[in-house]
Amino acid sequence: MKKLLIFHPALAPYRVDQFNALSKQFDLEVVFIFDNVWNHKFDQSKLLSQLEFNISYLLTGIRFKGRVFRFGMLKHIKKTNPDIILGYEYSFTTQYLILLKRLGFISQKIGSTIDDSIDICQHVQSKIRYFARKQTVKQLDFLVVLSTEVSSYYQNTFGLKAKQIIVSPILQNPDRLRMNSGYLEQIAKRYVDRYQLQGKKILLFVGRFIPEKGLVNFLNIVAEALKNQDKFFLVFVGDGEERKSIERLVEAKGLNNAVLLPGRFEGDELYAWYLSSTGFVLPSIYEPFGAVVNEALIFGLKVLCSLHAGSTVLIGENGILFNPNDEQDTLSKLVGFIDSMAFLENTQLADKPSLMQKDEDDFKKEWEKMMYD
Repeated sequence: MKKLLIFHPALAPYRVDQFNALSKQFDLEVVFIFDNVWNHKFDQSKLLSQLEFNISYLLTGIRFKGRVFRFGMLKHIKKTNPDIILGYEYSFTTQYLILLKRLGFISQKIGSTIDDSIDICQHVQSKIRYFARKQTVKQLDFLVVLSTEVSSYYQNTFGLKAKQIIVSPILQNPDRLRMNSGYLEQIAKRYVDRYQLQGKKILLFVGRFIPEKGLVNFLNIVAEALKNQDKFFLVFVGDGEERKSIERLVEAKGLNNAVLLPGRFEGDELYAWYLSSTGFVLPSIYEPFGAVVNEALIFGLKVLCSLHAGSTVLIGENGILFNPNDEQDTLSKLVGFIDSMAFLENTQLADKPSLMQKDEDDFKKEWEKMMYD
């Protein structure tokens, strides 16, 4: 079994199953360079208890304009002696791995995980990222990308071979998320009773309240249409810098009886919101992937999804794609989606079978590309 060493920013809930799946194919160690996701405060002790592989941390280094370089990488590589090393994106971490190999300090195959949608690939916003990608991509042995569309882009644009590109979207294990069915149903029933959701259509959003998620823009576009919806709630689960702006907009547009902001949740308390809903929306104007789409499908919700999100590749016939920058498209797709939604009758997990059509097992052969010289 080959040894795989991954340098990764921090542990997030949606990475647990992907890493655990890799640990069954490789002798895996993941080195985290932050002790938590910088814009989230996940319960790390709970997440760590679910891991099935070795981890370590490198937390000392240099920060420059939001980018970091960690001391001790070479020492850790020498200590663990892996066969393959992965950095992330076109970060300083990845650049350092390339430099070490060019200078002859390491001889392992190296690669990077690239969490970009096809939209982001085609419309790189940062000049630094554009030039870093151009200079880096051909110096790596492997890229790990989220979709076949992105794989084709790298092959056509940079002349990479299919064997160099591993397609592996960020997927969670439905059995793990749905495991505590009785507890989830109890929490969901509490939500339904508290907010009087029974017999209504509940359209759910989960995520940070930041400009990239497009929440203010979405509310501005759909406000009048929401007033005409009978027995309907738009639920925004999360928090962030735009919360006050959203609250003011809800008040100004007279949407207090149509929009609910219950706060931020994680773990089972978050998953219970999927049981309390009958549809899901992701209106992002910038979204490399969007793991919440995977979660929504796992809990049986069809998705109204921005075409900018990388997770559009998961939806198929289980949702509708829309352009959040096009008012007419957003309105027409929203109204059609709401019309197709059911009214919330109960919070029974058995009545919401998973709509996910793929899992990590479908991508094992992709990772096998790393096993052969």
